Amino acid sequence: MTQQSMSLAAGAALPKVTKTITQEKINAYSLAGGDGNPLHTDPAFAAGTQFGGTIAHGMLVLAYVSEVLTAAFGEDWLASGRLKVRFRAPARPGDTLTASGTVKRIESGKTICEVECRNEGDEVLVSGEAEVSR
Repeated sequence: MTQQSMSLAAGAALPKVTKTITQEKINAYSLAGGDGNPLHTDPAFAAGTQFGGTIAHGMLVLAYVSEVLTAAFGEDWLASGRLKVRFRAPARPGDTLTASGTVKRIESGKTICEVECRNEGDEVLVSGEAEVSR
């Protein structure tokens, strides 16, 4: 069964995705991606850095934004999606993140969305734009 795109107009909100970051999720992501940077996986090492503790991989946080876009656009997102984002702040173990988006405009067969991911303190961790051909 293929996943179909939602029919969304300019101004429409995309489905939200909420996840809690845990050290276990960070460690699993590190193993899967082959990124053994101790900033992500070694609390003692990370405590001595500017972050004061471990942080999630930026791409792990970005995966939650992609989950929003997959829920909204299905295979269209998977086949033609493009993201342009900025990483603005780190996600830490214990943070509850909410990824969301809004359709900004539709033009020439493309849907342009504003996307972001915030923590429970309403701090923007990732923000940017997504484009989907439809």
